Amino acid sequence: MKGNQGSTEWFRRFFKGWFDYQSPLAFAAKVTLMLAGLTMFMLAWQFAPRAEKFTNLLPTATQVFSTTVGLFSEKDFALDVLASLQRIGISFLIAAAIALPLGIAMGAFPAVEGLLNPLVSPLRYLPAPSFIPLLLALLGTGNEQKIALLVIGVVWFLISLLMDDTKRVPKDLVEVSRTLGAGRLQAIHSVIIPAALPFFLDTMRQMLAVSWTYLVIAEIVASTDGIGAVMMRARRVVRMDVILSCILMIGVLGFISDAFIRFLRWLAFPHLRNNH
Repeated sequence: MKGNQGSTEWFRRFFKGWFDYQSPLAFAAKVTLMLAGLTMFMLAWQFAPRAEKFTNLLPTATQVFSTTVGLFSEKDFALDVLASLQRIGISFLIAAAIALPLGIAMGAFPAVEGLLNPLVSPLRYLPAPSFIPLLLALLGTGNEQKIALLVIGVVWFLISLLMDDTKRVPKDLVEVSRTLGAGRLQAIHSVIIPAALPFFLDTMRQMLAVSWTYLVIAEIVASTDGIGAVMMRARRVVRMDVILSCILMIGVLGFISDAFIRFLRWLAFPHLRNNH
């Protein structure tokens, strides 16, 4: 009897909140749904009917998996992955180092926002690839040009979003700190930054995903290493299995980086764990 009650309780917790608005799911339910979604995608990819003329252009999941294993074991693909990771990491750190102080200052002080926002806002609408000729002329075809392009692709959005995150801090908290004797800079350090930090991490996570979307664009111009360079070499010989392997690898790396930042947020802010 107790065993039946325990099973019933487990199922109740497992299915709790599945179709309730913004209700948190049990960890087991999250994992099950994730695996179910991935399984359905892989089965559709593997067994979807293909016209004969598209057989080479649309390889199956098992073919792409086999190609990926071959790339790592025979083609030094790991070095290309590391090169791309290095570019993403360096460029995003540079973008964050620029955007964080500017975003906080613009969100905290109207005068700074009035001075810089008319410059930052229009730059968000300029496509990063349009800077490629200028970057090639200034920086050449080396790694610096690729990192600069990745920085340009995210930094303007990052500044604006971090500004908005700073404004989400309740004004009452800042006024209380000022009443207790805190200066402007102390209020930023002791109140605004700690209160906005969860928002900052969410914004960083989202913009890191955008940075991954610019990776191939950054690596297709005169690049000898990196995932994008592998894709361009495969395009010349119509190796769609290699191209799909590279696309999937970018997706996997992006997912891992996203999960890492989510874990940092979960670790740093226990009181917000039910929100994610």
